[in-house]
Amino acid sequence: YIDYPFSITHCNSEPIRVLVTGAAGQIAYSLLFSIAKGDVFGKDQPVILLLLDITPMLPVLDGVVMELQDCALPLLRDIIPTDKEEVAFKDLDAAILVGSMPRKDGMERKDLLKANVAIFKSQGAALEKYAKKTVKVLVVGNPANTNCLIAAKSAPSIPKENFSCLTRLDHNRARSQVAMRCAVPATHVRNVIIWGNHSSTQYPDVHHCLVNMSGSELACFDAVKDDAWLKGDFIATVQQRGAAVIKARKLSSAMSAAKAICDHMRDIWTGTADGEFISMGVYSSGNSYGVPDDLIYSFPVQIKDKTWKIVEGLAINSFSQTKMDATAAELIEERDTAVAFLGV
Repeated sequence: YIDYPFSITHCNSEPIRVLVTGAAGQIAYSLLFSIAKGDVFGKDQPVILLLLDITPMLPVLDGVVMELQDCALPLLRDIIPTDKEEVAFKDLDAAILVGSMPRKDGMERKDLLKANVAIFKSQGAALEKYAKKTVKVLVVGNPANTNCLIAAKSAPSIPKENFSCLTRLDHNRARSQVAMRCAVPATHVRNVIIWGNHSSTQYPDVHHCLVNMSGSELACFDAVKDDAWLKGDFIATVQQRGAAVIKARKLSSAMSAAKAICDHMRDIWTGTADGEFISMGVYSSGNSYGVPDDLIYSFPVQIKDKTWKIVEGLAINSFSQTKMDATAAELIEERDTAVAFLGV
């Protein structure tokens, strides 16, 4: 008798189809192993990876495929590298849209938006035409909130609730800053919130955050005991962290971005813990915080049965309200510029 490490269900489980775009890039390089190994969709969930990138990147993508093959992972059933949307988007269960047009030197924000509207309009249309209607779509490529909105608008028969954008990296950054300040592990800090845009106007809010200090949970302001830092340098550090990483590495965040993508998708798939909420950019219509409708705006959410719900009833003081309004104003401006390009 040999006790195999795999259960029978493990062997017979239907594989899910997961797309990663920008698959030859550096975020994907940090991300694909975690997905293929079972860290995101579950230890007994086989996956088929669809890897999309632009034609000039296909030789590099072949190298990534070779490495994934060489990992000899039991859950990885197939790898399909492609530059064709009709191949990449077919029958998807999950789409992680990492690829986008990066900002080049001297490029106006408007030009950046225009280039990305074209990409995400096309990918939204491909989701509409080829993917399952139940597909969960995570947009990572910047400007992530507005790119996500354009993709959602371009896939009208897929529920808006199935689209989200990544602010989990900002959430993890905020959590870690508080943890380091209090000299506790990051897991001892819960319920930080990122409100708004994944940009330097985002508002990292710790008014509802709890810190476990030697066995008892304290409000963040009581644990940190430095209101000036929490209302000043803390917020600026989280807002500017991406730029600080670029300055130091000469490359943008990849390892931490990939980790945040894994956290975000795993929470969608398996739900959030009781009493905990996380941050993600979701469709704003019908929220109770006065955020204008028809935006993808980062809120505190709880997830159950693959469905997110905005956490209601959190008290918002005037300090927070001002910052929430400022990031909403930026998103409205981005949306209006982008939607004008949609018709072009």
